[in-house]
Amino acid sequence: MRAIIAHTPVMTSDSYPMRPVRNRARAGAPRTGPSGRAIPNGVRINKYIASRGIATRKDADTLIEKGLVTINGRKAVLGDKVQESDKVEVKGARTKYRYFAYHKPSGVITHSPEKGEADIMRSIPLRSVFPIGRLDKRSSGLIILTDDARVTDRLLNPEYAHDKEYRVTTREALPNNFKKVMERGIDIGLPVRGTQTGGYVTKPCEVEIRSDNKFSITLTEGKKHQIRRMCDALKTSVENLQRVRVMNIKLGPLKPNEYRELKGQELDQFLKAIGL
Repeated sequence: MRAIIAHTPVMTSDSYPMRPVRNRARAGAPRTGPSGRAIPNGVRINKYIASRGIATRKDADTLIEKGLVTINGRKAVLGDKVQESDKVEVKGARTKYRYFAYHKPSGVITHSPEKGEADIMRSIPLRSVFPIGRLDKRSSGLIILTDDARVTDRLLNPEYAHDKEYRVTTREALPNNFKKVMERGIDIGLPVRGTQTGGYVTKPCEVEIRSDNKFSITLTEGKKHQIRRMCDALKTSVENLQRVRVMNIKLGPLKPNEYRELKGQELDQFLKAIGL
């Protein structure tokens, strides 16, 4: 059984090295996880394991309950906290996950379907995987499927900025200032916490005009119905919306309800970009 020594980058016969500790230029600087965020002394053991990219907090709790986690040679228990100098060893941590690019068809709900609606979990031809992120019912295109729960926060947390590209067709012709206004940012009417008036203004984005009523847009955020709201603000309505890229992962020639496994350089580049 493979073991992971979480505090040292030294390779042994039954362990593999964790990512190098970052931000250690000064003596006594805090340890950081793969995302670059500091790991303070006295952190809970499940959070520590998750911050090292070994397992999710939930999976870490399961490993602890099974007696597969030790702190300085002692079996860990739920709620234990670790210090900077502690030696944490994890046995049996899962290191082989599956990742897929999937073409979600229009009409399929990615999250919380109501009675009678098509559910993506019933539509996908794979088992034991789940979708990362959302595409509204009317939209189609690329969804990442995986059984690696670590990807969720790394890909969806607003503190990270990851490119997502969409192809859009509108019912009306695009106004002359469409590209300029869209790229600058638009108030899409979503409430902003702590304010009495005004709405959410979208972050700068990239727009490419493809024809009188077609354009591509690349976002680094994903507010609810964002592109549709942006178009509505400019008096244009969306006829068709398809996501064609998430970071380096492209939809390519996949037809609706088809999928392909991510592997090799493509997968390595994706995981590296999200800190795994």
